[in-house]
Amino acid sequence: MSPSAIAADIDAWQREAELALNRREFERAHELCLRILAAEPAHAHALFLLAMIAAEHGNFGKALEVVDRALAIDATRADYFAQRGRCLVALRRPREAFESAQRALALGPRDALTLDTIGVVLTRAGAHAEALAPFRRAVERDPGKPAYHYNLGAAEQFVGDFRRAADAYRRALALDPKHYRAWSALAQVAKAPFSAAEVAEIERQLAAEPTEDAELHLSHALAKQLEDLGRYAEAFRYLERGKRRKRAARAQPSAAHEALFAAATRTAPLAAEHSRTELHECRGFDSAEPIFIVGMPRTGTTLVERILSNHPAVFAAGELTNFSLVLKRATGTPSNRVLDAETLDAAVRVDARALGAAYVDSTRPRTGHTPRFIDKMPLNFFYSALIHRALPNARIICLRRNALDACLSNYRQLFATTFSYYDYSFDLLDTGRYYVLFDALARVWRESIPSNYCEVRYEGVVEHTEREARRLIDFCGLDWDPRCLAFEENAAPVATASSVQVRQPIYRTAIERWRKYEHEIEPLRRFLSDAGLL
Repeated sequence: MSPSAIAADIDAWQREAELALNRREFERAHELCLRILAAEPAHAHALFLLAMIAAEHGNFGKALEVVDRALAIDATRADYFAQRGRCLVALRRPREAFESAQRALALGPRDALTLDTIGVVLTRAGAHAEALAPFRRAVERDPGKPAYHYNLGAAEQFVGDFRRAADAYRRALALDPKHYRAWSALAQVAKAPFSAAEVAEIERQLAAEPTEDAELHLSHALAKQLEDLGRYAEAFRYLERGKRRKRAARAQPSAAHEALFAAATRTAPLAAEHSRTELHECRGFDSAEPIFIVGMPRTGTTLVERILSNHPAVFAAGELTNFSLVLKRATGTPSNRVLDAETLDAAVRVDARALGAAYVDSTRPRTGHTPRFIDKMPLNFFYSALIHRALPNARIICLRRNALDACLSNYRQLFATTFSYYDYSFDLLDTGRYYVLFDALARVWRESIPSNYCEVRYEGVVEHTEREARRLIDFCGLDWDPRCLAFEENAAPVATASSVQVRQPIYRTAIERWRKYEHEIEPLRRFLSDAGLL
């Protein structure tokens, strides 16, 4: 067979393999890729398609290996680098994912799928402002995909353009009225945004036996609409409806959380080891860059982040999973969860200095351009002693809030359903139990961690903003800057549930919000009172 005939066959096999992959006919696509590679072993696109098949089956390690082989042959393909970033995100390697997405963007991609993938990778790596341009270009290239509009809406929301975010969510819903995530997202970026016809559409979908996740999102959307209208009892009933099936599917979530809090408590003695300079592994890494803001979600962590990051010496890096990931790698525990009792117990064997250095390095290149950076991952609360051991010069700020308001706010929040660490929020009393555990561990940290651990109350920040802001700036070792009081002018992206609220001047309406639901949360009030927290 002539070379031209072979080339024609390879082209035909490639087109057929791509079609098979798009139809999710993976065996056929795999067979065709192997046929191409038998004829041309260095065929980059056949390797790329094999990598995509591996990724579709959740084997991201293998997918990364094969896509790297494709890139060794052809490093000019933006789609290869974009999908490489996707694999790295799945493998929890955010720094490398960010760099791969940047490489993809530099190659000037034009197809919508690659642009959207780059945006998703950048978002997962915490680079929300950088993700905006590729998401916008993806929508321009292919305006018929609801997912592209939804992703753009989320990016617009994170950077604070709520009008554009609402427009993007509505375009997603116009293309697919059953895009339930767009309904709940739209409810968050505008006050009572739904018309009577839209409310009827959501209720129609709720009556049509939706999936658990759809029911959760749709119910949250209506709960927010009703709360905005002051119809609190009705709003609470929708919250209960949306969460009921999710809670029923979770087997004893409180037991899992109790084990995690107990393991975190066992790490408390490690907090004192930073002073044992005779042991190299106990000295920790000297960097004073990190400021960790921790605590239960919805307790003011984002507000404090915005105050501090409006200081010119401070960069808000977002809610980073980096510390948990470097600790997991350092312990080498075999469990399939990053944060668990086994990993916390194994932390005693970890070289503290190496752990701290690995953490700081993992935050690059997004950090390092200011004297301080903020890591606002609430779950770092579990690692407070380990953070202090690994980074003895870092600052840890823990937010506290009225117990009833904290529990209600967590219950009202729609957390990522795939993130089991927040599954307590599917039940009001489970949320109360979690708060009791949190409060007990906070007492442990107050007693075991010395001067670089600071508690701040949300109510205090709201009522005495300048006083608390000055205290926190001083705690972080910085000179006072009056811009810290104009936190609502902070242009940095916010990718948390508070993305709308923190763009506003300080407000007091969230204090004692529980009184609006006083009848509905009476069992929680009794529980917390019996626990001595009221």
